[in-house]
Amino acid sequence: MTQKIRSSLTLMVPAILAATLLVLLVAVHPASAIERIPNPAPQPGSYGLEAVKPKDPPTVGATINTPANGASFSTSPVTVNGICPDGLLVEIYNNGVMVGSVMCEGGSFSLQISLFAGLNELTAIVYDDLEQAGPTSNIATINYTDTRFTAFGQLVTLTSQYGRRSAAATTELTWPIQISGGAGPYALSIDWGDGTPSELRSQAVSGALNIAHTFKKAGIYQVNIKVTDSNGVTAFLQVIAVASGKVDVQPAATVASGPPQVLWVPAAAAVILLLPAFLLGRMSQTVSIRNRMLKERDSFEKEANAQEVWKSPTEKA
Repeated sequence: MTQKIRSSLTLMVPAILAATLLVLLVAVHPASAIERIPNPAPQPGSYGLEAVKPKDPPTVGATINTPANGASFSTSPVTVNGICPDGLLVEIYNNGVMVGSVMCEGGSFSLQISLFAGLNELTAIVYDDLEQAGPTSNIATINYTDTRFTAFGQLVTLTSQYGRRSAAATTELTWPIQISGGAGPYALSIDWGDGTPSELRSQAVSGALNIAHTFKKAGIYQVNIKVTDSNGVTAFLQVIAVASGKVDVQPAATVASGPPQVLWVPAAAAVILLLPAFLLGRMSQTVSIRNRMLKERDSFEKEANAQEVWKSPTEKA
């Protein structure tokens, strides 16, 4: 029994060593099954083509859950929450004026909006990537009263015609906004949502103005704009900016773009160890054959001795 185990181990050692060497040789070749498609730079006199595949506009709209219809408020801004089709842009309208936008994530939306003095009729409209509008939501009618504006004068509002604008990454994106009411000068604070410090600027009088920013990387950014007049009255506007271009994605695994390469140190070690593994395997095979022959010889001798013992005296004479 001991001899059988020893013989099995003798056969297993070179097999394990050979398998290890094979894995080592395969592992030193980087994956090269995926080749990047070349992206040549535009040449003088060349033309660019862009195609848009049409699709049906959204058939399911958003629903405003809060604030509830008939609610009254004495402070502004207020938070609007609701449900929506995932991945669409949700624009909030107050008395028919766009007062904020946000991307629908996980089937819901939430954003802050500024209110007008008195009656506010809130609705939400969803838009797809082609700027096709879906159905208009339910109407949430709320009332806003703040006695502070009696002393300060007019309420400040901040609006825009656009809930989403786009420009290529590394190029300037401009955004027209409108300041209404209040007393100048106005202080603007703009958080572009890309990690850069908030932009601070001053506006002498109310009216239309353009704000601008350059995004360094492609992506979708939530832009928060705040305006404060000389009396300290504030208004807010939240919109979505899109910087188009190639999005930087960290690959799950490194993919070689050139021909397969070999790490020479492991490869050389594998070649050096290959010959001893071959010789060890041959020696193991020889030892196994020799043990089998010895076993057969011993069996033959035992059988011959047994026959000799059982011979009759006559046969022995």
